[in-house]
Amino acid sequence: MRITFHGAAQEVTGSMHLIEVNDQRVLLDTGMYQGRRDETYRRNLTFPFDPKTIDAVVLSHAHIDHSGNIPNLVKQGFAGNVWCTAATRNLSVYMLLDSGHIQESDVEYLNKRRKRDGLPPVEPLYTQADAQRALTHFVSVGLGRSIPVADGVKVTFHNAGHILGSAWVALEIKEFATGKEWRLIFSGDLGRKGMAILKDPELPDAADILLLESTYGSRLHPTRDDAMKALRDVVRDTVKHRGKVIIPSFAVGRTQELVYALNELEANGDIPSLPVYVDSPLAVSATEVFRMHPEEWDDEVRAFLQEEKRRNPFDAPNVQYIREAVQSKRLNYLKESAIIISANGMAENGRILHHLKNNIEEPENTILFVSFQAEQTLGRRLASGARRVKILGEEYDVRARVVSIEGYSAHADQAELLAWARPLDRARLKNAYLVHGEPDASSALADKLRLEKVSNVEAPERGRVVEF
Repeated sequence: MRITFHGAAQEVTGSMHLIEVNDQRVLLDTGMYQGRRDETYRRNLTFPFDPKTIDAVVLSHAHIDHSGNIPNLVKQGFAGNVWCTAATRNLSVYMLLDSGHIQESDVEYLNKRRKRDGLPPVEPLYTQADAQRALTHFVSVGLGRSIPVADGVKVTFHNAGHILGSAWVALEIKEFATGKEWRLIFSGDLGRKGMAILKDPELPDAADILLLESTYGSRLHPTRDDAMKALRDVVRDTVKHRGKVIIPSFAVGRTQELVYALNELEANGDIPSLPVYVDSPLAVSATEVFRMHPEEWDDEVRAFLQEEKRRNPFDAPNVQYIREAVQSKRLNYLKESAIIISANGMAENGRILHHLKNNIEEPENTILFVSFQAEQTLGRRLASGARRVKILGEEYDVRARVVSIEGYSAHADQAELLAWARPLDRARLKNAYLVHGEPDASSALADKLRLEKVSNVEAPERGRVVEF
């Protein structure tokens, strides 16, 4: 058996790991790399293998950095199944179609510039039609059910508590030629115990090989209570100055948690009742999927709904969901205090760019970050204190207050990652590979795992091949 780490290796985007056994090739995730524009296009366009030779994809969850290049894989000849949970499939319908729309729009804008410069046009990575075709390959599986996905490879999904439908994956692998057997666990992205809406992550029991995410492997998060207090204070202070709170937020997971948190704060009288606009067609569609899967809601949500006599955690009289562009543009003329939640979470594309450029130079406003900001993104530059930034091709002074709240992270922190991995039998666990983390985070987590008697730990570079 061989594992090749093709993405999310010493970085946090483009999750993609190839398992080869019995002349079969199984991909764990097929995520989109996100970074500098030229590198992003090149890396996502060109796979380091022939897509026609891949027999199956096992998808941990619907976030674009894990699912976003599946349409391109299919476009280039992949003909197998994409195995995932039911909620992941339902979310992927909207996320991949939205991603195809973004690819088309970006190329349309780019080609106008290239035409002016006398350059030939370029093609989108994939289109909405490509995304639609890719979705016909998705096959959903219930949690806890073992399913064969390739010769000698069985997969079982377990709740990861990261976003709706997210799963960590246990693979039972048997190599026919030698009779060797392995249990490989791929964490995908792990959520946090005690967070809102979703049930806590299930714990693993045993593995020979572990692929563990390390996004926050060097850090500890504040508690959710701390995050709620910080959110309350940001809203109160901004309203006092008659400003607006602009929140770049991932459309899936983070947006729904924020709406629920604001509902709780308003219901408890901790913040005034003010308009909350969710301005993202994808977030609106994703929220509909969240409503479709109450079986994934935790007991805290059920108690809140019963006490406050509300039908679901995402609706309130002051919350408005916006799909149409004309409605989005009207928000540019708001005079009163309001909260605008809009995608993209790293402020790289989407409607959030328009809200930032229209509000970033007003000192009464607050730009609030509630998620991880990858290197080379506008979100990272703003969160790191940049005083002047380029948005949609124009320079703007950063006069609005910029605040980050880390307690809403949907990723487990160092202590939570260690606690999740602790039940694994150390005598059986022979190899641990840390993925989906920048080098400092992976290195810090590796040191902690070695202290907990995990002997062979490494953070593989992209392209690293290991054989068993």
